[in-house]
Amino acid sequence: MARKSKGRQKVAMVKMPNESNLQVTFSKRRSGLFKKASELCTLCGVEVAIIVFSPGKKVFSFGHPGVETVVERFITRSPPQISPTMQLIEAHRNASVRELNLQLTQVCNQLEMEKKKAEEINQTRKANKSQCWWESPIEELNMPQLQQLKLSLEQLKKIVATQADKLLIQNSQAHLHSQFYASTSSGAVLPFESKNGVFNPEIVPSHGHNLGYGRGFY
Repeated sequence: MARKSKGRQKVAMVKMPNESNLQVTFSKRRSGLFKKASELCTLCGVEVAIIVFSPGKKVFSFGHPGVETVVERFITRSPPQISPTMQLIEAHRNASVRELNLQLTQVCNQLEMEKKKAEEINQTRKANKSQCWWESPIEELNMPQLQQLKLSLEQLKKIVATQADKLLIQNSQAHLHSQFYASTSSGAVLPFESKNGVFNPEIVPSHGHNLGYGRGFY
């Protein structure tokens, strides 16, 4: 299969003509530069001072132990006079910087792991999407898939209608039973019994025939 992207390409070391790309690239490269300088200070115990002016004429600086201290030492060419207190402060600062760099490294590693997990999840979703095609938008389905989806929906409609009818019949029967027990418990006279509870055939409603009582069969 042909590759869709051109892959990683070497960037020419010339000034970018696009102002938007220029600002974005500056922010990324500045962060990387300061990070490398911090790692250099931690690993080698050096003193570094960096002053950068952005394309928007804003100033950014990084210094260890400080920009002013490093610049003053560079101008005067004299070694700094460090007292025992300053040595203790410097050792504590270096320890804090090392701890922060360690935490930053752990966070970056965790971020890379999360990116890999997200990529694996996306690949899994794409694979499942190819298998469960009916979960895709209707606009993306072809004609055979649409026809199969239509048949499945019609079958589902019949099943739902049948189940709804069953529930309706059950609810109607339960309602009739509840009315029957309510009438008997309240002392009402049923159609085929007298007031004293004895069956009375004379009050059976006539429907053009009877059960052998009175005049006989019609």
